Amino acid sequence: MNAESPLNPAILTTAQLATAESRATATPMMEQFIEIKANNPDSLLFYRMGDFYELFFEDAVDASRALGITLTKRGQHLGQDIPMCGVPVHAADDYLQKLISLGFRVAVCEQTEDPAEAKKRGSKSVVRRDVTRLVTPGTLTEEKLLDPSQSNFLMALARVKGSGEAQYGLAWIDISTGSFHVAESRLARLLADIARIEPRELILADNVFHDPELRPLVDQLGRVAAPQPAVLFDSASAEGRIARFFEVGSLDGFGSFCRAELAAAAAAIAYVEKTQISERPPLGRPERESDGARMFIDPATRASLELVRTLSGERQGSLIKAVDRTVTGGGGRKLAEWLMAPLTDPDAINARLDGVSHLIANPGLSEKLRRALKGVADMPRALSRLALNRGGPRDLGAILAGLTAARDIGGQFDSEDTPPHIGKAVAALKAVPEEIGTRLAATLDDELPLMKRDGGFVRAGHSPELDELRALRDQSRRVIAGLQLSYAEETGVRSLKIKHNNVLGYFIEVTALNAGPLTEGDEAKARFIHRQTMANAMRFTTTELSDLETRIANAAGQALSIELATFDELVLMAVAHADAIKAAADALSVIDVTAALAELAQEQGYSRPRVDGSLAFEIVAGRHPVVEQALRKQAEQPFVANDCNLSPPGESSDGGAIWLLTGPNMGGKSTFLRQNALIAILAQMGSFVPAGSAHIGVVDRLFSRVGASDDLARGRSTFMVEMVETAAILNQATSHSLVILDEIGRGTATFDGLSIAWAAVEHLHAQNCCRGLFATHFHELTALSEKLPRLSNATMKVKEWQGDVVFLHEVGAGAADRSYGIQVARLAGLPDAVVARAREVLQLLETSERENPAARLVDDLPLFAVPAAREPTKPARGPSLSDAYLTALNPDEMTPREALEALYELKRRLTERQAG
Repeated sequence: MNAESPLNPAILTTAQLATAESRATATPMMEQFIEIKANNPDSLLFYRMGDFYELFFEDAVDASRALGITLTKRGQHLGQDIPMCGVPVHAADDYLQKLISLGFRVAVCEQTEDPAEAKKRGSKSVVRRDVTRLVTPGTLTEEKLLDPSQSNFLMALARVKGSGEAQYGLAWIDISTGSFHVAESRLARLLADIARIEPRELILADNVFHDPELRPLVDQLGRVAAPQPAVLFDSASAEGRIARFFEVGSLDGFGSFCRAELAAAAAAIAYVEKTQISERPPLGRPERESDGARMFIDPATRASLELVRTLSGERQGSLIKAVDRTVTGGGGRKLAEWLMAPLTDPDAINARLDGVSHLIANPGLSEKLRRALKGVADMPRALSRLALNRGGPRDLGAILAGLTAARDIGGQFDSEDTPPHIGKAVAALKAVPEEIGTRLAATLDDELPLMKRDGGFVRAGHSPELDELRALRDQSRRVIAGLQLSYAEETGVRSLKIKHNNVLGYFIEVTALNAGPLTEGDEAKARFIHRQTMANAMRFTTTELSDLETRIANAAGQALSIELATFDELVLMAVAHADAIKAAADALSVIDVTAALAELAQEQGYSRPRVDGSLAFEIVAGRHPVVEQALRKQAEQPFVANDCNLSPPGESSDGGAIWLLTGPNMGGKSTFLRQNALIAILAQMGSFVPAGSAHIGVVDRLFSRVGASDDLARGRSTFMVEMVETAAILNQATSHSLVILDEIGRGTATFDGLSIAWAAVEHLHAQNCCRGLFATHFHELTALSEKLPRLSNATMKVKEWQGDVVFLHEVGAGAADRSYGIQVARLAGLPDAVVARAREVLQLLETSERENPAARLVDDLPLFAVPAAREPTKPARGPSLSDAYLTALNPDEMTPREALEALYELKRRLTERQAG
């Protein structure tokens, strides 16, 4: 339904509503709404009225537009109509999902007392209401609002200024699972660290939010960043706030944290407490991530490599989509965590690889594990909902299913040959107290309702009292039918019926003509008590019927009370063992990812990489994991594998090799560049790789600049974006880094671009000493290989056939002699006339080049030598009648008009020469 607005366009704002005049003239209900709204000015207020959440004033206008629901009105305030719209309580999650995805925050205002209690204070008394929860993008727990395979992080950014460089701390919490991490950062890498976590919501102090130094960061984050009062980030009180939340005397047992990390962690906790009001989520203790433990990947590189989504924002076509074989939500989240933050410790990497190798060597075990994992529900998210009083019986059932699977999976492993990485996970599975699963299994029924208020989730036989009450409740129809038959026989009125309505409850009904046996005589009158006379019927009750009605009515309520009490006991038990349950869930996720990577390796023919601390980078028969699968699905030609060796040449230890890659567009350069970067990421996350073999010395930092676009919002052209990204690479790459650069300098004038690319290659070789792939169309750069010992030329092979070019997608040693751009243009469908004219122009340009200018540049080495400034000289006068122009003229092929135009051109050039 489209939003409609029959209202006065002059809508009262939140600020106008908060005035004394506004409150003084408001109705009691509106006064309550205005007061609660004033305390939550940045959120849409879901104001509970019966079975609906109603929104008023500005909130109603914004919500109706965002949700596409009808905008109506409810009375007037200050002489203006009050806009109103509403959503049903039972469908609120669907509307919340849309509002949150659009960047709104919602304050949920519930009735906190029974309406009957309000009436006792007077007929016009308003039911007490209060905000019970603030719904924000980073604090979601509802199953409908969350993607099972993606984490939902709330991140806090804190800054602590000292005598030197400012300290930055990051803390991120997934309230739906309880995970809690902190890390220290620096301004230069702040955006990269945030991009690695991909928080749904980032909070920072309002003074930091408005700091000009951080303005570029805030602009790039957009609506993800939300300013908060600076008091939340106070480092002086941070340690005390954290200790109080976890109910400990000190944080000594948590580890060592810097002031900025403590401030960020305390701010995250304070925001969780603020949004969850009186509920306390089961957060784990904060885990500190040490600097350098994970591969540094900047945001531009993450985007260009399309790790978790493509450049268009879709998951389909990304690396994670191509490699994800997990079968649980927790496993999907763990895989994304590993992929976004590859390790840099060779021992830790090889421990993960040992786990994958073990399952590949035991395919039967791997199949059993994956079959058992398919029955695992999302225990951490179920536990979080239960702790926040938003859970139901099915969440308890999810924990039971997970613990049952954990016990079965833990028993599949033989401790003697289990690799340590998997062994640690198995130990966590076996550490969960058996009493939890045993009690849940004995209490919960096989079929569980969604809501606890529906009852029916406690297993029959668990409580004799509950069974008795259920029997009375469920068999009431049979009992009533038997009593009706007894009364019919006693009175002789066969048409006698026992009926029920909400006013009288249970009653006996007979027609007026048959009422005699129930009204005649003192004994009948004493037994059958008259209740109501209708036009054609009379209604009665008996003491026996009234007692039965009371017992039936109470049975349902008493049975539900017993079930709700049992539910609360089970929740308390689960929350009390939250750490063990979450540890088991994490262990299941690790096993799921390991089994999934084993499945991937067998399915796609991946091999185990050799990973160590050297500078080696040797890939044999490497393939692009995403492109290869796409080609296979389309039943096209198989992917062409290529080698790549960036290991230091010979005995050199000065740094890794750099390949200068030339070749035509569409020849596969970008695919080759990306595939080697992706192989490094897969290897260091602990996965087998798409290659015949791979030897990779740990990459500490990965940089990839493949393609660029305008950043108009920040006033940057494509070339400016390219230069900014290139500058970051040249300033940060180390000898252990891997750098992927594609077409540096192509966004400006030819000689400007060539000069920049030339200097960049020299800097990468002499200063960064990194391993790198540098693709270019500047063929002049290939001359550098004569002077730079670690620089090698490589090219994408092609074949020409009857004027057409055939792309072989093979990488070989050497340099391309040309770019084949015109052939590619022809394949793209340019008009034949344009292609023919382009060939003519290219021939003129190529024949005018007498010598390769790169030859002179190479002679100017050593590198980075800046020649002394020379006096400007006047250019020598050469012949204006270009030999190239005359050579290109072919009188036999010229029309009379073309010959006349050529003659005029020669005359013009001769005149200019004489005048000069």
